[in-house]
Amino acid sequence: MGHAHTHHSGDSTKAIGFAFFLNLLFAIAEIVGGILTNSLAILSDALHDFGDSLILGLSWFMERNSGRAPTAKFSYGFRRMSLLSALLNSLILIGGSLYIITEAIPRLLEPPQPHAEGMMWFAIAGIVLNGIAALRLRQGGSMNARVVTWHLLEDVLGWAAVLVASIVMQFIHAPILDPILSLCIAAYILYYNVAVNLSRTLKLFMQGVPDSVDVDAVRAKMRSVGGVIDAHDIHLWSLDGERHVLSAHVVVESGLEKNAVITVKQQIKSVLRSEDIEHLTLEMEFEDEVCSPCLQPPEPRHHHHHD
Repeated sequence: MGHAHTHHSGDSTKAIGFAFFLNLLFAIAEIVGGILTNSLAILSDALHDFGDSLILGLSWFMERNSGRAPTAKFSYGFRRMSLLSALLNSLILIGGSLYIITEAIPRLLEPPQPHAEGMMWFAIAGIVLNGIAALRLRQGGSMNARVVTWHLLEDVLGWAAVLVASIVMQFIHAPILDPILSLCIAAYILYYNVAVNLSRTLKLFMQGVPDSVDVDAVRAKMRSVGGVIDAHDIHLWSLDGERHVLSAHVVVESGLEKNAVITVKQQIKSVLRSEDIEHLTLEMEFEDEVCSPCLQPPEPRHHHHHD
């Protein structure tokens, strides 16, 4: 189980690093190209790509550090760094989209004529480079890798639209296509980031049960083990969308010997192996024992003031 995870995380890190360097180089090339083709569309995309590079660099740094071993201060390790990066990514993308919308609206009224042929060649390069990076990233499974993959796919879609528009503009005088396009793309990015990524990331931050796990199914699996009467007080949350934490109280028959209880624990661990649980804490209780969380909560302590 552990081995598969380290391999997985390494894949995400490598893929994000690759995408970061590719994007940074492309952003620099776009600035040169934007000046040469006198295209504001490409220059503004260069800004967008620099933003992306910043995000990718941050993601890469955080993904690399998320695999660090636990310390005394961070007992779970640094897995949630990748989640923090996913949150920042979403927020930056939302800000970027709002900026694109405010820039595009005045252009609908007075659209400037871009250099269509230059745009076309840049669009082709953009589709190829971002496509390669996105394919590489699909191997990574963390929430962070998913958000970054989305960035790149959104870039591919954007460039595909630019490609179509630049071909049309070579034959028809229709400079208004440029701002219309950017508005459509921005609206799409906003919807996806607000409705999908941001809500999912915030749910994980709030320690919600991960979408991939069903608590009732987990409880049923625990109850299916011989000698187990009940499982309750089950808490399940996720470190980064991939690796989960579970704690539960397991009630066993009162006559069980020590070795039988150990066997029950091992069997529970093996039936839950498929659930990607990295930290599993079980409190074993006997049938005739009073469960501690079922007792009354402790009285609030009163501080005695010395006169």
